[in-house]
Amino acid sequence: MTASPHRWLFVLTILVGSFLLFLVQPMVARMVLPRLGGAPMVWNSAMLVYQALLLGGYAYAHWLGRFAVRRQAAIHIALLLVASLWLPIGIAQIAPPAPGQEVLWVPLLLTASIGPVFFVVAAQAPLMQRWFALDSRSGDPYILYAASNLGSFAGLISYPALVEPAMPLDAQSLGWAAGYALLFLLVAGSAAARWRGAAATFHGVEAPREPRPALRRQIHWLLIAAVPSGLMLSTTTHLTTDIVAMPLLWVLPLGLYLLSFVIAFSTLDGVKQIFATIAPALLLITGGQALLSTGGGTMLLALMSLVMLFVVATALHGYLHHLRPAPEHLTLFYLVMSAGGVLGGAFAALAAPLLFNWVYEHPVLVLAAAALLPLPALLPWDHWLKIARPTPYVAALLLLAVFASWQLASAWDGTLGGMSWVWAGLLLAIGLLVIAWRWAYIPVLILLMLGIGGLDTLEKGRHGMRVRSYFGVYTVTDDRVHQQRRLAHGTTLHGLQRTDPEHRLEPTTYYGPQSGVGLALGAAARLAGPNASVGIVGLGAGTLSCYRRAGQRWTIFEIDPVMVSIARDPAKFTFLSRCAGDTPIIIGDARLEIAKQPSGRFDILVIDAFSSDAIPLHLLTKEAIGIYARALKPDGILVIHISNRFFDLEPVLATEAKARGWAAAIRMDPAGHDDSYSALTASNWVALTARKERMDQLTGGLRPRDEAQEDGAWVPLEGRAHFDRWTDDYASTLPVLLWKHLIGGRE
Repeated sequence: MTASPHRWLFVLTILVGSFLLFLVQPMVARMVLPRLGGAPMVWNSAMLVYQALLLGGYAYAHWLGRFAVRRQAAIHIALLLVASLWLPIGIAQIAPPAPGQEVLWVPLLLTASIGPVFFVVAAQAPLMQRWFALDSRSGDPYILYAASNLGSFAGLISYPALVEPAMPLDAQSLGWAAGYALLFLLVAGSAAARWRGAAATFHGVEAPREPRPALRRQIHWLLIAAVPSGLMLSTTTHLTTDIVAMPLLWVLPLGLYLLSFVIAFSTLDGVKQIFATIAPALLLITGGQALLSTGGGTMLLALMSLVMLFVVATALHGYLHHLRPAPEHLTLFYLVMSAGGVLGGAFAALAAPLLFNWVYEHPVLVLAAAALLPLPALLPWDHWLKIARPTPYVAALLLLAVFASWQLASAWDGTLGGMSWVWAGLLLAIGLLVIAWRWAYIPVLILLMLGIGGLDTLEKGRHGMRVRSYFGVYTVTDDRVHQQRRLAHGTTLHGLQRTDPEHRLEPTTYYGPQSGVGLALGAAARLAGPNASVGIVGLGAGTLSCYRRAGQRWTIFEIDPVMVSIARDPAKFTFLSRCAGDTPIIIGDARLEIAKQPSGRFDILVIDAFSSDAIPLHLLTKEAIGIYARALKPDGILVIHISNRFFDLEPVLATEAKARGWAAAIRMDPAGHDDSYSALTASNWVALTARKERMDQLTGGLRPRDEAQEDGAWVPLEGRAHFDRWTDDYASTLPVLLWKHLIGGRE
């Protein structure tokens, strides 16, 4: 008697396995946060590790296919048992990296922590599809890949929405282990459903329906798979660097990337055709802005970038599905696809930061997508006009595009205003007309990129004024009209020095004399004597060094060696060289480095470690504050910068202060809020101390909130009822997310 296909069992097994696979990714990222921080490139490095392990799992599933199904099942179940020795999931104890070695250390840490478990779970999707296809009544096994990615998407989204807010890390790890046990039972059940089937293996049962795909075809698969993978990571970097630096955007590109597989490998042929038709046009509209580095933090550009990623990835993955082989070559197909994912990820996460001083991998991958996409004519004007040989007309349109691009570049003022819109619209219209001719379509796309901000972006990268490191892209620009030199990390200002000789050493931006940190450091001698010991976390352009006075002992903590080289270069900024050139700078993660300091060392400790607008969550937990408290003297003052466009961090510190019985106050300095060219910037600084009398000495007494605009006014920190204290084991950013700012973009 022939066994039933057991379709539901295979679908459930694939859903559970894929759900666990993508649930563990953000969970482990959360676990390693105290050791890695939250820079975008950390996420990209983690994604590369996951892709490499996925490739290993797919290679293992392909290798396993040479055996009869009984032996496949025995090997795989045994491997699942061995991998269970890594449960419950925890972080491997590996020595921290030397400065500059993070790019290698992050993959090593993640591989040692979850490598075996991730590897064996990654293999279940292609393996289950192969077992599923062993029964001739089961139908097309590729449909299960849509189910696999649906499970992956559910796992990814459920973590920030459901798991993280509801469970501490220990409970999350135990819950994942329970899910792994369920997966083990489902895999065993799937194996039992097939090993009595008529077909024990593909070999020797029937002649293959098609020969092994040629190498050229496999390379085609590889490239088509590589571009969406790289584009997913480059979109993440592009958004968090130059459009809007918001951490939640790190998850969205991956989620859309997974959803693109769900559609592409489904039976919705009409929907897939719609994506294939609009993808080239959308690539012109949004990809034409891929070289734009003056996005100004607008959510519109962020949304457009995400839509482009989703549509283009769906079109490319739909094309990949169209090129799929017969089921007997299924595991080879997925192996090559996975290798393409690793190739695209390696280019975006490893090669690009070494090769480029900006996120140039993004426009490169946009062009690669243009070279690989099917290009159905959006506007078949040659057929409408009954033109038998349209090539001369297309060439004329291309020449017109060159002229329009030159005019656009000449009129570019950074805002796309006036005539610039006319030329950009003309260039776009030409691009839409020549979509069906790849030799014309790609040049028009390049011209759009150069015309819409590209030349400006390329110019900023000259003369060493832009530097890229593992932690981000730093750009130094001169504003000769307002006599300012600015240091930007993506769209976030990290330092400003006035270039007129009379004021060049005045504290600027968030660090003005009436800011919370300015008031605290200005009072250091009065509070702690002439030999006050001060610790500064986060160097920036070195602006805070202006507050150092003779006799004071300062120590600066900075994670990025590139930032140190910028601040120490008097050709760029002179704050540090003129005010505190002999100040020791400790390179490394501040939390780890402060933990190494002697107890009771600092009178004042300043935490100013934001990476763009990303929350340094690992620097704000109970355990982190405990490290600072140990490094402070009993009456020391902790000063923390919480200015942020997207998160209200007051409740976090208010809850922490209440739990410790500390005095806490906030200084909300409105300086320069309405003037983008002002040397001073609005800022929020929180002061915490274990002794109330010390707080009174600093603030002179707290004022009511309605007097917060008064110069030098400190006001009480506001908490929230039932707000959960952040710890290394439990912290959720959703309760402090400013949704109205998220929708409206930068204020």
